[in-house]
Amino acid sequence: MSLNVQPNMQVKESEWPINAMFHRTKIVATVGPASSTYETLYALAEAGVNVFRLNFSHGSHEGKLDVIQKIRKINNDNHFNLAILGDLQGPKLRVGELEGGQLTLNRGDILTFNSREKVVGTKDKIYISYPNLHDDVKVGEKILIDDGKLEVVVRNINPTTGDIKVEVTYGGILLPKKGVNLPDTAISLPAITPKDIEDLEFILDNELDWVALSFVRKADDMVDLRNRVNAKNSKTKIMAKIEMPSAVDDIRNIVNESDGVMVARGDMGVELPVEKVPLAQREIIRACVHRSKPVIVATQMMESMMTNVKPNRSEITDVANAVMEGTDAVMLSGETAMGQHPILVVETMRKIIMEVERTEYPYDREGDVVPKSTSPTILADAISFNACKIAKETHAKALIGMTATARTAFRLSSYRPSVPLFIFTKNKYVVNQLSLSWGVRAFFYDDEISLDNIIKDQIDILKDKGYLADGDVVVNTGSTPVVKQRPTNTLKISIVGQD
Repeated sequence: MSLNVQPNMQVKESEWPINAMFHRTKIVATVGPASSTYETLYALAEAGVNVFRLNFSHGSHEGKLDVIQKIRKINNDNHFNLAILGDLQGPKLRVGELEGGQLTLNRGDILTFNSREKVVGTKDKIYISYPNLHDDVKVGEKILIDDGKLEVVVRNINPTTGDIKVEVTYGGILLPKKGVNLPDTAISLPAITPKDIEDLEFILDNELDWVALSFVRKADDMVDLRNRVNAKNSKTKIMAKIEMPSAVDDIRNIVNESDGVMVARGDMGVELPVEKVPLAQREIIRACVHRSKPVIVATQMMESMMTNVKPNRSEITDVANAVMEGTDAVMLSGETAMGQHPILVVETMRKIIMEVERTEYPYDREGDVVPKSTSPTILADAISFNACKIAKETHAKALIGMTATARTAFRLSSYRPSVPLFIFTKNKYVVNQLSLSWGVRAFFYDDEISLDNIIKDQIDILKDKGYLADGDVVVNTGSTPVVKQRPTNTLKISIVGQD
């Protein structure tokens, strides 16, 4: 019998330095100019990063490939299981170039927007990168610029020239390339743009672990993305970024059509009234946990650490609240992509997470996440649910699952068990994908002799790595017959050293 094992951790947690101790809520870090060297990526991994995000709104494919190769070298040389998330830009609208590099807008100013003429902008005319702008907007609708710092209202539309007269309601300094949001407008652009199609091809060709689609509006957008991924026979998992009011309204269907979800609070805070964002975040997390789909809370979590060496108090509370709400992961954007202290910000976020996780906070979701009799996977759901419950009641030292597709891992993770959760899979790509999932420590294991032998091997591996000792109670889930790879249908309780 041959074992081929690649664990997340090579030694006991107690033997690792404090900055590499296990945190159940995972950390996603965006790669940018401040973090793209091999040395910095490695230091970020040691500091606690589980997933690296590549933002396809910026940079070239050549630059992205260089980063991908560095991350994979870190995985191969150091036994990390770092996942890579490719983030598609989506139909992002932007202001064009401006004369003099900026314009000062005052309340009451009348401007002309146009999406047909790619002019260098002045107060006479400003280019907006949205060809359907004059067709989609209506008189009286708001247009927000630069994350809502500037606001104008549509006063007149000329369908012949494409000119849109707008009045400034909240002024300030307008800079080139800043994002434009249309919170009142039904956008007609497709969710997947020509640029996204090129970037998706690159992502799938290079076998990234996850791909996120920006500005999802409805579940059909994710069906489209799924079809494109399936057409390439790719194993890449798909993620919906929730930013638009229509996506919040259709959240349950979107979650059902996705493998994971990102609460993208940057544009969400512009598209939605700001007072609605906290409850939207909570409801999205709840919808994902109930459907066993990983969820990320993203944007401006530690933004003051772009320049400062410590976060402000509201940021500390923001991270802690996301952890207590049950998110699978929290994400850093500019803080690690362009900030002055990328490693320090990850270390600080990890400390906040671990402090919350050290408390008596009741992670277990037995009260509100229960198997539904109408679920097509009710049998596997029931076994996973009761495995978590039995592991808690027996004070088990490990809850162990097996999966080929990650579904069992997502399901066990969704119950947020208080017992350490270990997942074994024969598919190497699943090991990295699970780096996004709450509480999961994943191992590659490719033997399929019998369920009894597999369970024994799993216990021996964890014992060898220092996670288990003789006399410990272990709860295993699995599938039998092993060769048929059926959904989870077996639950076993073992005592280490006695079975």
